[in-house]
Amino acid sequence: MVHFIALFRLKKGTSEDEIEEMIRLSRTCFHRVNEAHNFRSGRSIEAENDFGFFISADFESKDKLSMFREDPNYLRFESDVIKPHTSARREYLYETEPGKDPKYS
Repeated sequence: MVHFIALFRLKKGTSEDEIEEMIRLSRTCFHRVNEAHNFRSGRSIEAENDFGFFISADFESKDKLSMFREDPNYLRFESDVIKPHTSARREYLYETEPGKDPKYS
């Protein structure tokens, strides 16, 4: 199992209402994508955190993650929600099954 985490730096001037809408829209998007499991999204509660918004999900393999990245629902979410409100992103992948070789994820 692969755990995907993406952290986003919000653009200056992004309002609390816009962040709330990003969270709502992200959850709607991810529920439409069959490959994503245990999806989470949210905002930072620490003012000094550079990355004010995150999304995360579990995928059965890196191939399933690749399918997710090409899904029309996710691509629309990125272009309509992520890009207008964020200036940078960081992504991380973790293997969550003990003893499994990550190259086979």
